[in-house]
Amino acid sequence: MNFKKQILLGIPDELPVKKEYDISVNHAPIRESVLSSEEKKLALRNALRYFDKKFHRELIPEFKYELDEYGRIYMYRFRPNYEIYARPIEDYPYKSKQAASIMLMIQNNLDKRVAQHPHELITYGGNGAVFQNWAQYLLTMKYLAEMTDDQTLVMYSGHPMGLFPSNINAPRVVVTNGMVIPNYSKKLDLEKFNALGVSQYGQMTAGSYMYIGPQGIVHGTTITVLNAFRKIKKEPRGKIFVTSGLGGMSGAQPKAGNISKCITVCAEVNIKAIETRHSQNWVDEIINDASELVERVKTAQENKEIVSIAYHGNIVDVWESFYENNIMVDIGSDQTSLHNPWSGGYYPIGYSFEEANKLIYENPEKFKAEVKSTLKKHVEIINKHVKKGTYFFDYGNAFLLEASKADADIVKDDGSFKYPSYVQDIMGPMCFDYGFGPFRWVCSSGKQEDLDITDSIACEVLEKLAINAHDDTRQQMKDNIQWIKAAKENDLVVGSKARILYADSNGRIEIAKAFNKAIKEEKIGPVILGRDHHDVSGTDSPYRETSNIYDGSQFTADMAIQNVIGDSFRGATWVSIHNGGGVGWGEVINGGFGMLIDGSEKSENNIKSMLFWDVNNGIARRNWARNTGAIDQISRAMKKNPKLQVTLPNLVDDNLLKNL
Repeated sequence: MNFKKQILLGIPDELPVKKEYDISVNHAPIRESVLSSEEKKLALRNALRYFDKKFHRELIPEFKYELDEYGRIYMYRFRPNYEIYARPIEDYPYKSKQAASIMLMIQNNLDKRVAQHPHELITYGGNGAVFQNWAQYLLTMKYLAEMTDDQTLVMYSGHPMGLFPSNINAPRVVVTNGMVIPNYSKKLDLEKFNALGVSQYGQMTAGSYMYIGPQGIVHGTTITVLNAFRKIKKEPRGKIFVTSGLGGMSGAQPKAGNISKCITVCAEVNIKAIETRHSQNWVDEIINDASELVERVKTAQENKEIVSIAYHGNIVDVWESFYENNIMVDIGSDQTSLHNPWSGGYYPIGYSFEEANKLIYENPEKFKAEVKSTLKKHVEIINKHVKKGTYFFDYGNAFLLEASKADADIVKDDGSFKYPSYVQDIMGPMCFDYGFGPFRWVCSSGKQEDLDITDSIACEVLEKLAINAHDDTRQQMKDNIQWIKAAKENDLVVGSKARILYADSNGRIEIAKAFNKAIKEEKIGPVILGRDHHDVSGTDSPYRETSNIYDGSQFTADMAIQNVIGDSFRGATWVSIHNGGGVGWGEVINGGFGMLIDGSEKSENNIKSMLFWDVNNGIARRNWARNTGAIDQISRAMKKNPKLQVTLPNLVDDNLLKNL
């Protein structure tokens, strides 16, 4: 049976042959058992809803085994036999090309070269899932293949609720992930609801089908590292950047360090993750011994090398070895998946990777205690380095948050964290307040030549816009022009033919319009537009994306909700809203979108309407929070577009409040 026929089959009428557990791919850690015996029966009933009752007797023991053994029902038997990757759009069966673009993106998310745990349908972050099980995947793909342009597919936490009549201007898919009642939004709630099969942590770009592999994180990390060195007024060459996590954060940091021209040391406990990134040329060297690492770094410093090193071991050992050997760490961070601290997002010292994974399910309380103890030590040694001059920042992975919950020495007397979020110090005031954020696109043809043309178009547009750029945005323009020029030589593509760069509202619109023109002229095939959640408008996250909001509204989520609703009636092909993304379940609300442009006038109108809103919604909110850059930027936007009228804040003289 060919690929198109298999897609149209959906959930098969006959049970496929049971599949052996494939040890060649990276698997999710075994999840803690959190269900009572009655709840386990409920989880089985929930899973069996997808199948004719004639199969229930055979499937019950199989699904029970998965639930008992792995903590989740993944339905491995139903994993398709064909390879999963982003095929050219015309390879998919479809009645709606928009639907075909979504199939392409879903498959890219589950490509074993891209996904962190492909057989558990987890794209990144340890628990960022596209679906909860393989039945959901099969049924969703079938629905998308059958969908017409006047239908909308409704997705409830990975479950395809069904196709509903809508209209040609409506989104083809609306995705929700983890949207539980707020009082039931703690980490333990997630584990329970996920085990029951009724909710999932969609991450954001994973659950929004808009993940483009590690490239997106590379770009964000590169911009962050470059600006971190500017902040401390040091040239990167010969200077040291220390971080951790090559698995959940996709191995971006070493590549970003190389592009930034510094020495990068990244610790990782999972050798498979290290070997994957090394084979993809995302990290230069692998070192297993701390003493050897110290000597190698000293040599790199002396020679002012540009090199990235993966240390196979715990990050705490790196920090301690460098302190004992008087190695100056210039900038430091952490990019482990600490939003997921109890299920493999962060590993304690004193245990091998295998030992720790075993402890997660055999003795979860001890594992939690060991993680908390390690976090305390982690913070303690970072504090020592900072006293020597290290600039340390939180990368928005919940490091500061989870360290504080572990009672580490990370909180100041006034209750704030000792160290800033990278958004507070770097991305917020330098980028987000001015509307600069991660604009991404995917060439649906799968052709390298299409990607090369889009790179050239984007560069040409940015160079024209840079001529008249304001002083406060000129550096951002220069960084992204340099990025796009070097994108191909840095070999950033994993999976779909995709690219990312930071652009403001005007930049995104002009680039997208130029793409649309090229599609109309048949120079390239259709293009899928999207963005990351590290952005101006789609994410309410008090410990990351909105951590530089100081009017008290950083704990509200109006912006993300408004963003998704606004995108849905301004031309998005699909929209998504998530509880969780980056910093964890219950800590953030993320909104996302995807948009297929096909060279038509309709695409042109959608570009102008939706991209303008998608960015300026966030600038307007940041302006109301009294962020000076955002006030300036939204004022300029209103002058350019008279139909935009935004409420501006009146600033209070601080002296008037001093004696109250």
